[in-house]
Amino acid sequence: MRFYFVFCLLLSAFMVNSAQVSNLARYDHFRLYRLFIETELQVKILQQLEDRSDSYSFMGHARQVNQNLTIMVAPHKIAEITELLERFELQGTVLLYNMQELIDREQLTIKPKTTPPAEFNWQYYHHLTTINQWLQLQVNTYGYLELIPLDESYEHQQLVGVKLAKNPENTAIFLECGIHAREWISPASCTFVLNELLTSTRPDVRNLADNFNWFIFPVVNPDGYRYTFERDRLWRKNTRPYGLCLGVDLNRNFASDWNGPGASSDPCRYDFAGGSEVSEPETQALTKFLRANVAEQRIRTYFSIHSFSQLIMFPYGYTTERAHNYNDLVAIGKKGSKAIEDTHSKKYRSGAMIETIYPSSGDSVDWVYSALDIPIAYTFELRGAPDSTNMFVLPADEIIPTAEELLAALVAMLEEATRLGYYSTGGNKMEL
Repeated sequence: MRFYFVFCLLLSAFMVNSAQVSNLARYDHFRLYRLFIETELQVKILQQLEDRSDSYSFMGHARQVNQNLTIMVAPHKIAEITELLERFELQGTVLLYNMQELIDREQLTIKPKTTPPAEFNWQYYHHLTTINQWLQLQVNTYGYLELIPLDESYEHQQLVGVKLAKNPENTAIFLECGIHAREWISPASCTFVLNELLTSTRPDVRNLADNFNWFIFPVVNPDGYRYTFERDRLWRKNTRPYGLCLGVDLNRNFASDWNGPGASSDPCRYDFAGGSEVSEPETQALTKFLRANVAEQRIRTYFSIHSFSQLIMFPYGYTTERAHNYNDLVAIGKKGSKAIEDTHSKKYRSGAMIETIYPSSGDSVDWVYSALDIPIAYTFELRGAPDSTNMFVLPADEIIPTAEELLAALVAMLEEATRLGYYSTGGNKMEL
């Protein structure tokens, strides 16, 4: 009888544990392929493949010949993709044979939700609650730091950021992070930058903290970020339901050629643009705050921090028309790339979004540049390289070097923008 009782307890525990595990998306034996497109027929075949099957996760879209494309393939489609590559003579390399192994290793570098904010560091990844508690701790510690809560997300979580302001006359910089949920290196790097602005004794960093005001929002997609910890590590969107499918790509939801090239009207796609422009509570909160503060707070610079591909990009993503101050943005971007290479020898490419990565519409940087006249506006794609096997699952031991590269780029780019006259109250660069 006793043996039977113990057996029942063990079986019950196993069933509970199995139920919990079964709720997590798993990527056992999912392969990562890097393809090179050489013909128009190959473009069409890959476009059809993306449209017709949800067993292939495209990192970008097939658009043109002489294009590299990364695809994650479910294990039951391995035979199919092998046959397609052979039949249509597509050059393909397997970058990774088991995506789940990468995710499992990363789990060892996540601090628990109960981590005290005083133990926050950049050797680990952190839950949303820990990040927000750490922000509050910094506000309690530094008198010139203010907590900025915006309106709530779809799941009624507040979008929380901080304002660092030592002089109300300073021009301001807005740092938007974590808009794509799976890009954990973005919140990690942005909190690192904030910490350096608060504590570093380096003269160039002190210059940034003393002579600019900063708005830093580490996680502007709180629902999606939490979802990547609790449900699906590779989730990109927010979590608002649309019919049978879940989530909107918040960086396709802004009023900058909304639902144009590089966005989808299909709620099941990873780049779904939403029900209408600015339809999501998260984008509504951001746009409301920016419209109310861009003039009063003199927000003249906007950085949107993403991963991966090692790029520094400026408007536009939806058109080949050049930005009004294109040459200046090129020069500023080159300074950032050079500073990154000088830091840890990593190479970042800079240019207009549509020239460097792929067409995109409805993104935040295009919107603040065109609608709010913020003249210095960039999207960063942090480590790794375009053919990275880590993709969005960057090892935690790369957090600090990646964040150091971002900080070095910000120093160099803001110095160049200052030299070009963008922050001078009497300079004609203030208006485009």
